[in-house]
Amino acid sequence: MTVGQTVLGAAPPLGVPLLDAHLVVDRGAFRLDLPLTIDPGEVVALLGPNGAGKTTALRTLAGLLPLSAGHLTLAGRDLDHPGRRVWTPTERRPIGVVFQDYLLFPHLSALDNVAFGPRRHGMNRHQARHRAAEWLARMGLTEHVRRKPRQLSGGQAQRVALARALAVAPALLLLDEPLAALDARTRLDTRAQLQQHLAAHAGATLLVTHDPLDALVLADRLVIIEHGHVVQEGSAATITAQPRTDYVARLVGLNLYRGRATGHSILLADGFRLTTGDQHDGEVFVAFPPSAVALHPGQPDGSPRNTWPATIAGIQRHGDNLRIQLTGPIEVAADVTPAAAAQLRLTPGQPVWAAVKAAETRAYPAG
Repeated sequence: MTVGQTVLGAAPPLGVPLLDAHLVVDRGAFRLDLPLTIDPGEVVALLGPNGAGKTTALRTLAGLLPLSAGHLTLAGRDLDHPGRRVWTPTERRPIGVVFQDYLLFPHLSALDNVAFGPRRHGMNRHQARHRAAEWLARMGLTEHVRRKPRQLSGGQAQRVALARALAVAPALLLLDEPLAALDARTRLDTRAQLQQHLAAHAGATLLVTHDPLDALVLADRLVIIEHGHVVQEGSAATITAQPRTDYVARLVGLNLYRGRATGHSILLADGFRLTTGDQHDGEVFVAFPPSAVALHPGQPDGSPRNTWPATIAGIQRHGDNLRIQLTGPIEVAADVTPAAAAQLRLTPGQPVWAAVKAAETRAYPAG
């Protein structure tokens, strides 16, 4: 087998997902109920706040935690199906895993770390090392094959871990926060390299991450879970355009509210009204970016259709701007330049007026 080939077993027919799973896991008061499909060559990012069930899903797929109900079918083969009393242990699953801390064997060289999986799958020492050398060359690590993990940089260790996972030709590749341990500069370079390697992987890939940028850059599709259930799923463009929960809105950097629309007017739950450029009737979400919020020392005149008094609750640096958290009839985030903040002399506890033009808002059905 050459580098880049993937063992798919009895590969599913065209149009049938490579991974077809319904992960149901009961853990005391918590229940994961996650339908999940991934096509060959597709990268899916699983996102959610702490405690949403991401780690439970990962452990279940890897065979470290059994299903309570549902099924897990990979490449046409049932790996876990409680109703049929089917259970496949971790070592017999065609799955590769890259852990957040990589978990490289500290006493083995990079070459032998990567060769470990093929050896476990029945290759002799020479064959396994040859396979490992191929993968390390593909990762640009030929000069580092004899180094131990402690002699590698963070980015190099991440690539060794990825090579180790791919060297067993997995039908499913699991990535658990694969860039979280890297500093900002290394993360940028490694993300670009990882994107190239994932594009060449013929199997299915599940990326578990907290980082929206990792998800947006690396994944073809996003699945977002909260409290063990899917709350939104789709392409990055769809989700960033129309977030449907507060968590998703924060993830993509939008202010989000839910209310009842009558034409261009939206009545929020607390009685506050927003005017939007879109026209709807019924339950809707309305969203706008923090950059659309203008701050004024007094009540503004002129074109903004939405103005209200607010109080500054907090000020944080956000990229080149300052992110201002406001309380009042609605809680809202506003982005202003440092120059504007200095001119307005913004400080926590200060009263201001907020304004958003109707044309800067987006409204869409909540159903």
